[in-house]
Amino acid sequence: MTTLAVIIFMTLAAGSAIAIVAISRVLGGKPLTAAKDVPYECGMPPEENPHTLFSVRFYKVALLFVVFDIEIVFLYLWASIVRDLGLFGLVEIFVFIAILLAAFFFAWWKGDLNWE
Repeated sequence: MTTLAVIIFMTLAAGSAIAIVAISRVLGGKPLTAAKDVPYECGMPPEENPHTLFSVRFYKVALLFVVFDIEIVFLYLWASIVRDLGLFGLVEIFVFIAILLAAFFFAWWKGDLNWE
């Protein structure tokens, strides 16, 4: 029964995604002029080339944010079933946090958290 429910759910999810893309392609118009194709920034024309390169530091901080943000989600999920896990769950979360702190201190030591 659960396999059938998963198959129905995946079919509905894929079907709705395909339907959304198809409807937007049919109903959405293409830019009629070159002026409509220019990026819009607060009512003013853009002042720099849209293909400028970002610093590697930006990508490092963004990646660290995503990693640590996902780790918080794991902590929340663990907290919701902590009573069922018992001592094993407590030891596992301390190992998990130790690995997470090691990664955090390594990023700090490498200077990836400085904005200088």
